[in-house]
Amino acid sequence: MLTDHFRPQSFNGIDDIVIVGGGLAGLFCALKLAPRPVTILAAAPIGYGASSAWAQGGIAAAMSKGDTFDKHVADTVAAGAGIVDEKMTRMMVAEGPARIHDLLEFGVPFDRDLEGKLMLSREAAHSERRIVRVKGDMAGKSIMEALIAAVRNTPSIRVIEGYVVEELVREGRFISGVVARPDAGQSKSRVSFPARAVVLCSGGVGHLYAVTTNPWEACGQGVGMAARAGAIIADPEFVQFHPTAIDIGKDPAPLATEALRGDGAILINAEGRRFMLDIHPDGELAPRDIVSRGVFAEVQAGRGAFLDCTKAVGRHFPDMFPTVYASCMAAGIDPVSQPIPVVPAVHYHMGGVLTDGEGRTSIDGLWAAGEVTSTGVHGANRTSIDGLWAAGEVTSTGVHGANRLASNSLLEAVVFAARIAENIKGSLPAPKLTSWGDNAGENDDPVTVEDSPPFKLLRQLMSDCVGVVRTRESLTRAIQGITRLERANKRLRFANIATTAKLIAVAALQRTESRGGHFRADCPGERPDWQRRTYLTLAQAERLAVEVAESEPA
Repeated sequence: MLTDHFRPQSFNGIDDIVIVGGGLAGLFCALKLAPRPVTILAAAPIGYGASSAWAQGGIAAAMSKGDTFDKHVADTVAAGAGIVDEKMTRMMVAEGPARIHDLLEFGVPFDRDLEGKLMLSREAAHSERRIVRVKGDMAGKSIMEALIAAVRNTPSIRVIEGYVVEELVREGRFISGVVARPDAGQSKSRVSFPARAVVLCSGGVGHLYAVTTNPWEACGQGVGMAARAGAIIADPEFVQFHPTAIDIGKDPAPLATEALRGDGAILINAEGRRFMLDIHPDGELAPRDIVSRGVFAEVQAGRGAFLDCTKAVGRHFPDMFPTVYASCMAAGIDPVSQPIPVVPAVHYHMGGVLTDGEGRTSIDGLWAAGEVTSTGVHGANRTSIDGLWAAGEVTSTGVHGANRLASNSLLEAVVFAARIAENIKGSLPAPKLTSWGDNAGENDDPVTVEDSPPFKLLRQLMSDCVGVVRTRESLTRAIQGITRLERANKRLRFANIATTAKLIAVAALQRTESRGGHFRADCPGERPDWQRRTYLTLAQAERLAVEVAESEPA
């Protein structure tokens, strides 16, 4: 939907900064750039197509007495399974409290105690209580509502909703704008938006899978677009499954927040047996990848998995966790007295567009022999692309490693969005207005890629073959299936989505070990030679996909 107030025809020009995506990272970056003019392009009305709005846990920040930045960094590194970029993490953690205060100034009503101090809770793999929440499980919704109100009241920010960005325009080594399709992607024509600075905040990849907690807009288009434009993609194989999506057959699946387990809820099977203590000494508060595999094993064995909150939360459920309570009651489950059926669902992507500490995809210092490879960054005068910044889940900053620590995602989004704003102000101190293009070719019949049979086949393929548990055989089937779907479906939007799926599957096939969110049943242990990040270009992924197609039986 696009209101008359925001129709591009009403402007003589646009600023040279275009932000792709109306989630937390995009809105926060725009607010931090104010009063400099910015245009936000959002596929859905801002706040409705963003995973940020659905985040239940909160934001992690070391702000309590007894907590320290060192402790937060240590917890993040431990959860990340050996490949966290500690320098980037320390920077993120150190700037966390300042970003919390920014959000308070924007009107976010974080929970406070009777003395007016911020209330902090604990989640899995955190050694201290450092999660800043809103009404138990409404952090994402409340944060987004406050930022949306701030954006709507900021004259320098233009919000154009219902425009699906399909392509990054590249001229040489520079990104010079984007091309978008109006009417929620249903228009026959496309519109070009020239820009000197493009900030990609397009979200994650959850809807590449059949079971996810993410909105449909999170289908990997941003990673695919960036890869097709030449960006380096880092750690794409690391996909985090949330262990406690509510198993009621909804798409996307509603979430039973981790805060429930932080408050003492336990996981049981249909026989009433608590199974996580047999798997990890921290039980339900073990890292998410371990809990997800535990839940997955019970479901696969036919015993089912259930989150029992009846003793830990009980009659306080409606007040403490209203979002989860409403989802359960709508499905005929009373969590006050009944265990909640749960299943692992894709929740977060640790991989994405490789960025530096300023959110730039042009990385300094890549000057060695060879080329950028999946086994490390090498580059003979080879960098990523200029003019493109990225923040939020579409990126891989290195702070999550192989397994994101709970509630670090919203922290990462606001910290790096703010850093991008500062970097753009310093790099491009004076705005330069330019005109919109009427169209950008590809005038054709609209297509709803997200509801199409090929996309449904792709989602099921990813769940079946690149899911909680992977093998060489399943990953080979995935790559072959993705290749067939690509050849049969030439639409640009589908190509972006399939590109991201291919990058994930190829990187997962190459990593012959199990680490964090990537688990190979045929390579169940960690290997010292794989204690490093993955770096991959689309050209390399395509070469490897061809090799798999030619060398492996279908």
